[in-house]
Amino acid sequence: MHLLILGGTSFLGRALVDEAQSRNHNITLLNRGRKPAPAGVTSLLGDRLTPQGLDALDGLQFDAAIDTWAADPSAAIQAMQRLKGHVRHYTVMSTVSVYDKTALGDGDRLNDETAKVCEIVGPNATTSPTSLRRRGFELAAEKILSGTPCLLARCSVMAGPYEASIIERSRLPWWLDRMRRGGSVLAPGPPILPLQIIDVRDVARFLLDAAEKRLTGPYNILSPPRSSSMGEVLQLCRELTGSHAELVWVPQHEIIAAGIRPFVDLPLWLEFQTNDYATVYGWDTTKAQNQGLRCRPITETIRDTWDWMKGEHAPRHAPAGCDLKLLGLSPEKESAVLAQKAENR
Repeated sequence: MHLLILGGTSFLGRALVDEAQSRNHNITLLNRGRKPAPAGVTSLLGDRLTPQGLDALDGLQFDAAIDTWAADPSAAIQAMQRLKGHVRHYTVMSTVSVYDKTALGDGDRLNDETAKVCEIVGPNATTSPTSLRRRGFELAAEKILSGTPCLLARCSVMAGPYEASIIERSRLPWWLDRMRRGGSVLAPGPPILPLQIIDVRDVARFLLDAAEKRLTGPYNILSPPRSSSMGEVLQLCRELTGSHAELVWVPQHEIIAAGIRPFVDLPLWLEFQTNDYATVYGWDTTKAQNQGLRCRPITETIRDTWDWMKGEHAPRHAPAGCDLKLLGLSPEKESAVLAQKAENR
């Protein structure tokens, strides 16, 4: 299969290249060339934010295309327009945030692909930029690529090696680094909080299976419900780093009262039995499993991520004055909350 990956040098793109090479596919990448291309691929240069950014694709035909970059609506739509009639299967990387949050409950049930999607126009239109953008991509694909088999890959939390080049821009690496530092760690409760973290390599395998089968329509691509928990993840991070950190479990109501932001200050964690929790971790994945989605144990994902963090391509800490949106609780805030908890005992 001749596969086009728009991107291909970071996180999901790297995983797609590795999986495609294991299947002996012919791989073409198109990106800005800011990172070295993997060996054994055809690498085309193109900045999709410029008018001529896709010119390198002129005259080429592909069996499948996967667009891993969804930051700019115009770039995504222009790629669809340029590739129409030149690709036999197209994958739009979307997200479970395209669903209408108001219809998902608060974690009291699992939702699947039949759940109501958000509106992007009208009185009930969502105000979330991510939801608007990703649902817009889906609608554009259905219109522009009409007649071309198109997969809408709705993902949630992905983890694994090469998650991010900056620790404070990542989720699992942030927790691994926090355990490495040791001391008393604010562990957000409850420990039994169910998570649905999927290894990026399992996402890549499913996407290539889908391209080979020419699957169409929406698929929720997450690990199975209750496949891991907050307690299990933090304990594994502690054990695999060889840390002597002490996990201090703090009830969720105390975390919220302290002004700590779920999912931002404490990556991966969301307040249990809330609408936000249901939106990220409340999904039935039967449809994808029936088409071959298989997920490795969370232990393997955490172990391999830690191995990567110890290697030559390890992520670095954000430099002082970094203007990017960063994740993670500051040491000062963590210490203050734990000190307050100790006083209240």
